[in-house]
Amino acid sequence: MVGVGSAASVIEAVLRSDLAGRWLLLLIAVPLIASLLWRRTHPLPVVVACFGTMAALGVADLASAGNAQTGLYSMSILLISLYAAARWASGRVVLIAVAVALPTAAICIAADYTGIGDAVGGILVLAVTVAVGLAVRFRHRARQRDFEQVRLVERAQLARDLHDTVAHHVSAIAIRAQAGLAVASSRPEAALEALRIIDAEAGRTLAEMRAMVGVLRREQHAELAPAPTIADLQRLAVNSAGSPVVEVSVDRSLDDVTPAIAAAVLRIVREAVTNAQRHARNATRIIVAATTIGPGTGEACVRLQISDDGDRVARHGPSEGYGVLGIIERATLLGGHATAGPAPGRGWVVDVELPLEKVGR
Repeated sequence: MVGVGSAASVIEAVLRSDLAGRWLLLLIAVPLIASLLWRRTHPLPVVVACFGTMAALGVADLASAGNAQTGLYSMSILLISLYAAARWASGRVVLIAVAVALPTAAICIAADYTGIGDAVGGILVLAVTVAVGLAVRFRHRARQRDFEQVRLVERAQLARDLHDTVAHHVSAIAIRAQAGLAVASSRPEAALEALRIIDAEAGRTLAEMRAMVGVLRREQHAELAPAPTIADLQRLAVNSAGSPVVEVSVDRSLDDVTPAIAAAVLRIVREAVTNAQRHARNATRIIVAATTIGPGTGEACVRLQISDDGDRVARHGPSEGYGVLGIIERATLLGGHATAGPAPGRGWVVDVELPLEKVGR
């Protein structure tokens, strides 16, 4: 932007014969255009410098009674400073920037007045610049709020999954410990003491987990459904007319994964398949592959690949991106990572890796 604006100023200064002090104008214009590099970090000083200089040039035009031109058309790029203030600065800075720009516009219109139409047009240019900046600003904030909502929902769902998993296991521990206490009279004292410790620890863990996610389950009934398993992935396989065929392939090494991993895998795959069904244009097949990588190295991971053969189009619109964001957020929370993008040939692929050790803890 700075390069193009500066080059345009040089060309204009060389070619225009009606300019007064063209080289002085060029020495003024180039640094001002370069100041746009700081329009985001220091929006108000840049606006004051740009519009203050344009106001001074307008006053020079008025002093010359229109006998010579003291402005470069290429300096209209300085309007970007006003857009930047509306886009990134605080509300107070935006008001000050508009207050600086309006007198400058009035001076420039008076210095080169050609009719009411051009005067109104000049004011409208300023208004549209500010309006576009504010519109982009509000749209970005709304999108950020939506993203934050997706993150919060994903964290809440993950907390519920982890709570259910831990509650299942710890409840079983507590029941076994109580059964051990019932027959402890015929067992050694060491075993009796161990059972008491297990019972106390299980009760404490359940209390802490209930307190941690109590807010998440406010006004909701407890979920009594069995914990999900890797076998539940096969339920996602469909072959019906009018929708893409979903093929699911699960490595046998995943049969014994913990319920926490199974819940995470099931939610991620379900979300990815749903995204493909909704947004993959002309897709005929969706392939789900769940495998393990790095077994025996201490860093074993679950790898998920969900791909389709749809048209290669961007799928990051205001609504399509939320499902992918939820997948990435869940994978990150579990210590893994996820990527989504066009496949080498055609279609779209989601690639997720989840560490077995961290998810299992």
